[in-house]
Amino acid sequence: MLIDPFGRAITYLRISITDRCNLRCAYCLPASGTQWLPREDLLSTDEIVRVVEAAANLGVSKIRLTGGEPLVRPDALEIVGRIAAIPGIHDLSLTTNGILLEKIAKPLAAAGLKRVNISLDTLDADRFRRVTRFGDFSRAWNGILAAEAAGLTPLKLNTVVVGSFNADELPALARLTLDHPWHVRFIELMPVGNQHDWGNGLPTGERRYVSVQEMHSLLSMFKLQPESFQISNGPARTFRIPGAPGTVGFISPLGEHFCENCNRLRLTADGRLRACLLVDNELCIRKALRQGQPLEPLLEQAIQRKPIGHELVQHHYPESRRMAQIGG
Repeated sequence: MLIDPFGRAITYLRISITDRCNLRCAYCLPASGTQWLPREDLLSTDEIVRVVEAAANLGVSKIRLTGGEPLVRPDALEIVGRIAAIPGIHDLSLTTNGILLEKIAKPLAAAGLKRVNISLDTLDADRFRRVTRFGDFSRAWNGILAAEAAGLTPLKLNTVVVGSFNADELPALARLTLDHPWHVRFIELMPVGNQHDWGNGLPTGERRYVSVQEMHSLLSMFKLQPESFQISNGPARTFRIPGAPGTVGFISPLGEHFCENCNRLRLTADGRLRACLLVDNELCIRKALRQGQPLEPLLEQAIQRKPIGHELVQHHYPESRRMAQIGG
């Protein structure tokens, strides 16, 4: 079992299988993109599987595949199938923008994927194109429907809330839970490599941040009822519109800290273990992987670096990587 210096059991590994993405979301990447990692630096399928096997030996039971956009990786389906077959892995999920999901949702489910989280920042096609810079809303929406039809549930929709852009859509997005058993989660904007000008008429600076308290105010007409806390909800604090089949959640690293319950370790696409999303402290394991060295001691070493929490309130922001490079 992996236990960090503060007594938290680490049972969840998030793996970025690529830093590449087919969109350029304003809060994640600059319009021109970024310098992608050299392909030889990316972990191979075999290497990813070896890390998961070592993690499973130490009590990790939950895996999430992220990116970039994980589905742009040609062997994504193979990665899912091989991880799903590893003893001890009971929950395998994936985070995606949904653009490529319509055709691959059923094969992913057949390969052993349990669930998906899909980014959905707006229900307006023009706004969707602006914030993603060239994304097609209809393709993302069809991906959501395909995931549900394939049984990749409970389906979670992630909305990064940005002031003067999509904050006015919170009621419409929350109403999705009245018609669908979906989990709509509103996420405070995290200051991870996104302080630049976003262009496209999008808001600047402090106008972007919407606190979780403001989100609750914007949804006050629904009289949200709190759900009982569940570890499976991760950092989300979950509520329900009375009578709704779905739920409304809030992920608020600034407005309401959730670090005390963190059970996560991250692996970047180039083989670096990162014990906290919001702290620039990484341990490279790629060389050890390629030399056939045991990985369990390195996983344990990475966990000993895990901080008690982030320091965003003190304006200590991660600067070494963008969100797409970390894996979220």
